[in-house]
Amino acid sequence: MAFDIDMIKKVYASMAERVDKAREIVGKPLTLSEKILYSHLWDGNPTEAFTRGKDYVDFAPDRIACQDATAQMALLQFMQAGKPKVAVPTTVHCDHLIQAKSGAKADLKMANNTSAEVFDFLESVSNKYGIGFWKPGAGIIHQVVLENYAFPGGMMIGTDSHTVNAGGLGMVAIGVGGADAVDVMAGMAWELKFPKLIGVRLTGTISGWTAPKDVILKVAEILTAKGGTGAIVEYFGSGAKSLSCTGKGTICNMGAEIGATTSTFGYDDSMGRYLRATDRADVADAADQVKEYLTADTEVYANPEDYFDQVIDIDLSKLSPLLNGPFTPDLSTPAGAEMTTKATENEWPLQVEWGLIGSCTNSSYEDLSRASSIAQQALDKGIKMKSELGINPGSEQVRFTAERDGILGVFEKLDAKIFTNACGPCIGQWARYNDPKNAPKNSIVHSFNRNFAKRADGNPNTHAFVASPELTAAIAVAGRLDFNPVTDTLINENGEEVKFDEPTGWELPPKGFEVEDAGFLAPDEDGSDVEVIVSESSERLQLLEPFTPIADSELKGVKLLIKAFGKCTTDHISMAGPWLRFRGHLDNISNNCLIGAVNAYNHKTNFVKNQIDGEYGGVPDTQRAYKAAGIKTIVVGDHNYGEGSSREHAAMEPRHLGVAAVLVKSFARIHETNLKKQGMLGLTFENESDYDLIQEDDTFDFIDIADFAPGKPLTIEVTHADGNTDTIIANHTYNEAQIAWYREGSALNVIKRENAA
Repeated sequence: MAFDIDMIKKVYASMAERVDKAREIVGKPLTLSEKILYSHLWDGNPTEAFTRGKDYVDFAPDRIACQDATAQMALLQFMQAGKPKVAVPTTVHCDHLIQAKSGAKADLKMANNTSAEVFDFLESVSNKYGIGFWKPGAGIIHQVVLENYAFPGGMMIGTDSHTVNAGGLGMVAIGVGGADAVDVMAGMAWELKFPKLIGVRLTGTISGWTAPKDVILKVAEILTAKGGTGAIVEYFGSGAKSLSCTGKGTICNMGAEIGATTSTFGYDDSMGRYLRATDRADVADAADQVKEYLTADTEVYANPEDYFDQVIDIDLSKLSPLLNGPFTPDLSTPAGAEMTTKATENEWPLQVEWGLIGSCTNSSYEDLSRASSIAQQALDKGIKMKSELGINPGSEQVRFTAERDGILGVFEKLDAKIFTNACGPCIGQWARYNDPKNAPKNSIVHSFNRNFAKRADGNPNTHAFVASPELTAAIAVAGRLDFNPVTDTLINENGEEVKFDEPTGWELPPKGFEVEDAGFLAPDEDGSDVEVIVSESSERLQLLEPFTPIADSELKGVKLLIKAFGKCTTDHISMAGPWLRFRGHLDNISNNCLIGAVNAYNHKTNFVKNQIDGEYGGVPDTQRAYKAAGIKTIVVGDHNYGEGSSREHAAMEPRHLGVAAVLVKSFARIHETNLKKQGMLGLTFENESDYDLIQEDDTFDFIDIADFAPGKPLTIEVTHADGNTDTIIANHTYNEAQIAWYREGSALNVIKRENAA
C-alpha cells in the first residue's frame, strides 16, 4: 500500500470540482499542467484566471522531499520556525554524502563513519518533527520518490533541482530552495509565478539504440540551457504514451537542464503499470477513477498551438542516439562520424576513460537491464573493455532486484565497480583523483544530467558527455567517444570483427520488485521528547542566527566584489564535491563562496581585487575583509546566473558574508527566488549592455532604494575610479510579500514573526 494514501485520495476527491471551476473561469480547455496548478491553489477553488509568466500565485503542495546535503540547512531553518511538526508529508533522503571510491560496501561504511554526525542530526530532527527518514544507502532521492511517493495529478516541492523527476508519474514536482520548503513545512502557502507552458508533441516510437534520454537531449539542443526558464514542459502525443514510466521520469529529470520550472506527462497505462509494480495498486485504482482529470482536455492535444506558449514536435522514429557536452548539457552531437569531426576540431579527447551509469536520471531497473544487455554482449562476443565502468543503482529496491536477476553480476564480470545506491560521481562525490585540479585532460561518458566543468571529479580538464545508459555502456566498451554502435564494429579478443546487437531490457522486472530492507525509518508519532543536539564546536553543523535587514543607508558606497564572466552556475557560486561536508555549517561553507566564478578582469577564479587595500585575494577572504570594515558589496553576472542546482547555499553564503545585491543580465528561476528568500536584492540590467560599463574599482549607490516597490525599477549610480559616473537602471520581479522579506531580513524572519503573533 502507498504512503499517505488518505492524502492522495483527498487530492483526487477535490480535483474534479476545482478543475471544472478553473475551466469555467479560464473559459477554455485546460492543459494537464493547468489542471494540477488550479487544483492546488492555497485558497481552494479557483476564483480568477492567472496570467502566465506574470501573476504570483499561492499554492498548497501535497508533499516535500529533501536530500541530505540540502536538508541540513532546510531543517536548521525549520527549527527556528517554532512549529512542533511538519504540516505536510515530508521525507529526508541520505544520498549526497556518500563518496564513490572503492565500491558500495566500503564506501557506505566510510560515509557512515565520516558523516555520522550529520546523519544522526538528520535522523533525530526527522524523528522530532514527523519526517520520514531514508537511511544512507537506501537510494537516490528522486528514484525513491518515484517508487514510493509520486502520484499522478499531485504537486510536490523538493530541495533539489531534479525533484522534477516525479513528472514521470504525472506530477507537477518543482525544485526549490530550503526556505521555500520551510514555508510549506510550517503550514504556509508556497508562492510561484504562474508558469508559461511549452508543449512537446511526441510522435512515432523509440526503437533500437534510441532511448528516452535522447528525447530530452534533443529538447535541450532545441531550447538550450535557459530556454525553458519560467515554463512547465508538458509532453503528449502517441509517442509519449509509448514510453515507460521511468523513461518519462528520465525526460522530466533533465528538464532542470533547460531551466524549466518542471516537466510532466499525462496519466496513462505505463504509469498504472509502474504504480502496481511498486506495490501501489491503491493509487492506480484511485487515479483510474479520475483519469480524465489527470491529463489535458482532448481539445488541447488536438490543437496544441492554441493552448501552449510554444510547441515543439519530435518524431521518435527519426531520433538518433545523442551525446551532449562537454561542459554544458545542451551541446548535442549524434553518435558517430559527426562526433569525430566536432571532437577533432575542438580538441576533445577521443579516448574515453570512464563510462558511468546511474544517477537520479537513469538508475531504474529498466536502465540497468538495457545497459547490461550491452555488457552481456561484450562478454559473449569476446570484446575487451577499453574503459572503466561504474554503476550507481537508484535505490536499494532496484539494487536488490537487479542483483537477484543477475544484472549486476553481468557488470561485475566486466570488472565494473558497483557503487552505493547514491548520487556519487553525478554530484562530484567521486574520489577519482588525489589532486583533481592538476589532473590530465580526458573524456568520460555518463548517463547523468549535468556536465559542467569539474562537476563529476573536480578536474577542470575532464570533458563529460551525457548519453543514455545503453550508449554509455557501448562507448565504455569501445573506449572511443566517436563510436557509433548502430554502424560501427569492434575487434574482439580473437581478432574477429564483431558488432553489437540492439539493446534489450525490461520495462519492469519479470519476477516483480523485491527488497529485504528498503532503508526507511518512520518518525515517532509524538516527537516532542526527541532531543536534537548540535555541538558548538562542530565543523559540520551550526545553528543559525537570523539575518539582519539591510538598511537603506548601507546601500551607499557599495563595492564590487566580483564581476563574473560567462557561465556562473550554482556550482561556481557554491561548489559541491568535498564542500558537501559543510552544508550544515553556514560559516564554514561560506569559504567556498564564488571561488569557481571567473573574474571578468583577469579571467582567473578566486582572485579578485580588494578595494580597501588594492591587493588581490580569494573571493571569500576579500568579502570577509569588506564585512569587517562594514562595507556592503555587489556581485555582477551574465545570463542565466545561478543555473543548475537548487542549493540555497549559493544565496545564503553571499548573504552571510555581507553581499547586498546581485545584478545580472538574467537569472535562473530557483536562484533568483533563493536570493529573495534570504533578504537580498536580485536585480537585472534593464539594458544588458550596461554590464560592460562595470569596472573593477567601481562604487555603487542605490539612489532610490527607499522607494523600493513592485514594478518600479531601481536606479544605481556607479562611480568609477576616475570619478566619472554612469547611471544604471535595474529591473526586479519583487512583489509586496517579497519586499517584506527583504525589509525584514529574510522570509524566515517573517515566518517567525507571524508564528509568534
